[in-house]
Amino acid sequence: MLRLVLPFLLCLLPLTALGAGFSHLSRLAEEGFAIGAQARLLDDGEVLGEIGAERQLSPASVSKLYVSAAALQRWGPQHTFTTRLVSIGDIDADGILQGDLVMEGGGDPALVSEDLWRLVQELRQRGVRGINGQLVVSQWRFGPVECITKDRCQSRDRSANTYSALLSSAGVNFGSWCMKVAPGPQPGSPARLSSCDTVEPTTDVDNQVSTVAADKTTELDAERVTGNNGDTMVIRGRIAVDDLPRSVYRSSSDPAVQSAQTLLALLEQAGITVDGGYATSATAPPPNARQLAAVDGKPLQELLLRTLNYSNNFMADILSLNLVETPRASLADAGAALERFAQELPGHGPLRLLSGSGLTTENRTSALGVNALLEYMYRRPSLFPSFVAGLQSPVNGVMRFIRRGGDIFQDHVMLKTGTLNQPISVRSVGGYFRTQSGRWGVFTVLVNGTANTPYLSWSQVLDPLASDLEEMILSR
Repeated sequence: MLRLVLPFLLCLLPLTALGAGFSHLSRLAEEGFAIGAQARLLDDGEVLGEIGAERQLSPASVSKLYVSAAALQRWGPQHTFTTRLVSIGDIDADGILQGDLVMEGGGDPALVSEDLWRLVQELRQRGVRGINGQLVVSQWRFGPVECITKDRCQSRDRSANTYSALLSSAGVNFGSWCMKVAPGPQPGSPARLSSCDTVEPTTDVDNQVSTVAADKTTELDAERVTGNNGDTMVIRGRIAVDDLPRSVYRSSSDPAVQSAQTLLALLEQAGITVDGGYATSATAPPPNARQLAAVDGKPLQELLLRTLNYSNNFMADILSLNLVETPRASLADAGAALERFAQELPGHGPLRLLSGSGLTTENRTSALGVNALLEYMYRRPSLFPSFVAGLQSPVNGVMRFIRRGGDIFQDHVMLKTGTLNQPISVRSVGGYFRTQSGRWGVFTVLVNGTANTPYLSWSQVLDPLASDLEEMILSR
């Protein structure tokens, strides 16, 4: 009897309970994964597919859509962040600055060594040839920012990655050291190591890389460790004698100290001596400090391309910290600013954000909420082009793992992905699609693992999602 009644009862359930429109993706729920998904058109609001759209789940790096949208609304696409060199000292007749030289960090998420070199050249053009004082890096806006994730806290002592870089308004090179590894003159000789930024490394280096014959493969492994004397880059492995130089990146233990060491090396390379070494500071320069050099970073619309395309955690969290009005902001303050922005979006609903990067595993939002954000940006003509440009098309996106599905999915979708593996597996996707007839739609899929489903691959999510979206695109 039950066998006869069950199909009838299933027919009475709302379509959303059965994963309407997501017939392939909904099978993940049967395997024990928590899913929130929604796809709908923007012209008339028609929902094409839905599974637990209001369920609060971890979005991982889809969180970066929030900081990107909030930054565009706050500052506009052409906004730039400025880094300055200032001093209260005077430059004497011999070109010696009589006083400390202060680098005032302006919170530029993409400040790099080339920008510091431009500051140094402008200083030389002012006639400065030496500094009778210290080089002081001021991170008064924010930094050092308290770590609130396991990876970032561990990064204070050692790091085997770049995604957990620590945060400062005066950070350079995305808070990471870069070393060039080149083969030695013949097999058996040590590899040659140099800094990507200052030629001579500004950190200690433990070179454990050997040069091997041309028919051998290059294999490199690196770790940054920190002791009483600062950071040391430990690089192990081998490099083929005929191979090109390889770049190795690892996050630094203190981004403000990294900036100070990098800028000091560039000053010395330009022939500007610094008598007092370097220091870092959490206080603002005096009001009467004079500007000696300044460099504007890239416009916000260009920053967002890297933040979203490469899912750059350092940039996303620096941008979110900049959104806080008061100095000495924490990531919790930045998350609260993003929450206030999101709660003003029509139809968004509840959320919890502790960071803009999504590294904080406590972040929670819903598919319905992310789609509300996507729709809001779509309806902002002056901001939408800069926002959507940061998303990837599967056919030519920089992340090759998204190149799945057929031509329809490849060519008709723009998306942002998010990935976490600990403490649970997270695979999240949000973005836009266009139907065969040219209608715009938004979609978000949040898939979270549980203790009983510890492993989740991208193919498990993207393959069924591509099939479901292709059906939706073709049907409208």
